[in-house]
Order: sequence, then structure tokens, then C-alpha cells
Amino acid sequence: MTTTTGQRRNSAEVTGFQASPELAGNLQRVLVDLIELHLQGKQAHWTVVGTNFRDLHLQLDELVDFARESSDTIAERMRALDAVPDGRSDTVAATTSVPQIPAYEHTTTDVVDLITTATYAVVGTLRDVHDAVDAEDPSTADLLHQVIDGLEKLAWLIKSENRKV
Repeated sequence: MTTTTGQRRNSAEVTGFQASPELAGNLQRVLVDLIELHLQGKQAHWTVVGTNFRDLHLQLDELVDFARESSDTIAERMRALDAVPDGRSDTVAATTSVPQIPAYEHTTTDVVDLITTATYAVVGTLRDVHDAVDAEDPSTADLLHQVIDGLEKLAWLIKSENRKV
């Protein structure tokens, strides 16, 4: 590539930092789990019934919004690092580590347990890839920190619905 002064630039200057296959793979794992959490949260939102329905219904919307926004952040980070995210439904279904939520109606108590388990599965993926991501790209690891913090807070708020003292 030629600059305005006529000097040639090397390709590293043009492209910037690029994700290694390992970094891209780790971010892909995070991406599919966030997409799956978003989808399962919405499914639970539509099928929850019982005591404290409205409170949980609204909390699920918060979780869904957070997971959707976080998946977009991760996918856009992948693009910024010249990696290609794959959020297609078949890819998500085949590669997610998030346990499935059955399709029928669930009580609020069951949804709390199911969604908390799903949320912590995503946090588990984030924590599993964190050190490798941090070793290659601390800036991207900072994004993972934000997602972990947000998901753990939402999981705490949701699981507190079932807590007895």
C-alpha cells in the first residue's frame, strides 16, 4: 500500500494486531455461548409461570439484553482483530457448552435454577479462555472481565429469587 507521501507501508501497519487462530477460537467459544444464553433466556422469558412471574420475567429481559449486547461486543472485537465470528444457528447449536432448557412451561423456581445454571456455564467458558486471551491480548481480556462481572451480577440477582434464609 502506498501512503500519500508515496512511501510503501508494510502489511502489519495496514492491518494492525490480528488474532491468532487460538485467540479467534477462544472468542468464538465465548460468542456461541453468549448467543445461546440470549436465546435460552428469551425462551425462559416466554415460558415462565408462577409466583413472582413479573419480577423474573423482567430480570430475564435484563439477562437477554446483556447477553445479546455482549455477543455483539465479542463479535465486533473479533472483526477488529481480523477474525470471522460465526453466529449461525447451526454453529451455535453444535458448539455451545450451555445446557439446554426444555421447551415447555416452567415454574419460576425452575426457571431460576435453569437460567442460573446456563449463566454460570457461560461464565465458566469465559473463565476457561481468559488466561490464554490475556496472554495474547490484554485489551480483549478486559472485555471478558466486563462480561464476567455483568453475568455474575445477573446470576446473583436471579438466583436470589429462590434463596431461603
